[in-house]
Amino acid sequence: MQDQQNAELLARAHLGDQHAWQEIVDRHIRLVWAVARSHRLSPDDAADVNQTVWLILAENLTTIRRPERLSSWLTTTTRRESLAVLRLRGREEPVDLWDSADEEPSPEDLAVAGETDSLLWHAYGTLTDRCRQILHLVAFSPDMPFTQVAEAVGIPANSLGPTRGRCLDVLRRRLARMEVVR
Repeated sequence: MQDQQNAELLARAHLGDQHAWQEIVDRHIRLVWAVARSHRLSPDDAADVNQTVWLILAENLTTIRRPERLSSWLTTTTRRESLAVLRLRGREEPVDLWDSADEEPSPEDLAVAGETDSLLWHAYGTLTDRCRQILHLVAFSPDMPFTQVAEAVGIPANSLGPTRGRCLDVLRRRLARMEVVR
């Protein structure tokens, strides 16, 4: 029965019957959306894929050989369109319109960065040995497990997070006094 209904709906839609077309869409819209979203497309990209799939169906109403497998045809078409969008998105490179065209920092940027770095290292140097050790290990060995960092510093693993937080707070306050952090 479903097979005959699909064949009849496709034929009627081809002849311009809006009710038949709407019935096809109503029966399969959730399937098309689910397949598109299963590819982790953004809502906008999924909407584009959805629209494209229905356009492709409209263009191929008379060429579908097995109307009883319309759901499978829509699933395959949606999957192909989703993958095409993912390939396209993978090739796109976002452009930040606010960045300057040249990649090299200006002399002013270099001077400010050098001064900021100097102030940062000065403030870092005023921290306690333990704080410097913790911040150094966390910054330059990010893959090191907390337990190893805590062991290297000589404190319990469960107090490493709060201690690191206090060290960062002290560093922020000192940098704020130097007017580095705004």
